[in-house]
Amino acid sequence: MSSTSDYNELLSQIQSIPSVKALRPTMPVDVYLQEAEDLYLWCLADQDALIGAGLDVNLINELPVRAGACREAQSLWVLNRRMRKHTSVDWKLCLSEATDLRSRLLHAFRYAFRAHDDLLAGIGEIAKSNSRSAIVQDLNDLSVLGNSNLDLLKAIRMDVELLETASLKSCQMSDMAGFINSARRRKSEAKVIRNKAFTYLKEAIDPICHCGKYVFWQNPDRMKGYTSNYWKHKNSLCRSSIAKEEVLK
Repeated sequence: MSSTSDYNELLSQIQSIPSVKALRPTMPVDVYLQEAEDLYLWCLADQDALIGAGLDVNLINELPVRAGACREAQSLWVLNRRMRKHTSVDWKLCLSEATDLRSRLLHAFRYAFRAHDDLLAGIGEIAKSNSRSAIVQDLNDLSVLGNSNLDLLKAIRMDVELLETASLKSCQMSDMAGFINSARRRKSEAKVIRNKAFTYLKEAIDPICHCGKYVFWQNPDRMKGYTSNYWKHKNSLCRSSIAKEEVLK
């Protein structure tokens, strides 16, 4: 079965895990998934002994499916993270262009409306807003104000096409902001599901490993298959680092 099928099959069980009990991965997920697949192949040879020690055989049988579901959940989270990052880059570029356009329009309007206090007051209100979210409204307001006073803008030879550009840029940024907010929610949701899928996989791996270590406590050749190589390596590096520090003292 594919990872997508595994994910769809187990999604309801994964979602049923309370968010407060969802664990963040303690090692790279791809490494954890590989260890899960290795564990499955390893424990098949010991299945009778593990079941004889009280292990639920369903945990062994479900291990590949849980791993597949976790792999799919990880892929969906990474995809959402990349999409949001890409959109954020586009937003920054668009924001820079919008800020420059806003400044150009305000500069032209102040000169064109210099003899009209009521229009200058309207410009002053727009100029007060400095937030990123306000610029979307500012561009639209400037476009409307400019189109209502085209004769004054044409008198100073302003490029009135900038008004249409401002209107289009306002719409573009509004759509982009909505997409970013939606992507942020999707990314958050995808991360929660990924953490729950990791937790669901861990709920199968831990009992198998604990049982394997119990059964084969006097058989190091078999027990090694129930120990994480990742953490074995990390602990080895940690001990090596401590030993070097002791030597340097």
